[in-house]
Amino acid sequence: MLVAESALRGFAIEASDGRIGTVSDFLFDDESWKIRWLVVDTGKWLTGRKVLVHPSAIWQADHENGELRVKLTKSRVEGSPDLLTDQPVSQQMEASLYDYYQWDPYWGNSYFPLGAMATPLSAPPYYGVTLGSDAGRPRSLPESGDPHLRSIAAVAKYHIHASDGEVGHVENFLVDDASWDIRYIIVATRNWWPGQHVLISPYSVREIIWLSRQVQLDVTRDQVKTSPPWDPIAMIDQVYEKQLHLHYRWPGYGWF
Repeated sequence: MLVAESALRGFAIEASDGRIGTVSDFLFDDESWKIRWLVVDTGKWLTGRKVLVHPSAIWQADHENGELRVKLTKSRVEGSPDLLTDQPVSQQMEASLYDYYQWDPYWGNSYFPLGAMATPLSAPPYYGVTLGSDAGRPRSLPESGDPHLRSIAAVAKYHIHASDGEVGHVENFLVDDASWDIRYIIVATRNWWPGQHVLISPYSVREIIWLSRQVQLDVTRDQVKTSPPWDPIAMIDQVYEKQLHLHYRWPGYGWF
């Protein structure tokens, strides 16, 4: 099922013996475009603490009640490695989490294998804090973070540029809640094409320029404007996705 990332933020994380907290952000791999971690704010249960939960721990997504049910206990989470608020999420920390929970770092197959898209330009590592207006910009902190781990919250509002000019900005992401891939970037084109939203696959991302907060695409503005219209209220089906992929000549997602 494709779900808007913004709709998943704030979902409660329910362990087998009670609530852990709520989703405050998602961290994705900028090579495979797969969600690698859910950032969970533990609220009053573990005051001032955030924890990382791997998507493989989720056994049920209850959209009606706004809950993600996980195969964990509260005591297990309480004893997990801390997500430090002044340090980047390092590969060493990720390895500690995989070892502690016995999660598989290679869980799930991505639609976007490594090398399928251009590697984004060097970016600052993700820190376990909200960076406000400086989100996504370099900081004078240790550069020991995982270089491919990106915050969805930081990339929101980045400007989208086609090969021949700007087309809009990142408004949201559509996430497959089974594979936890980012399937599409939702682009609001209001400054260029008022009142419209379009879907862009990560297949079209040529590079991400972190300093200027831009996503560069390898499609033209005309291709964007003549793409199959998308209704944000309507459900996306395979017929529409096939039309969209044929228009841009993107690879399919395994079922066409």
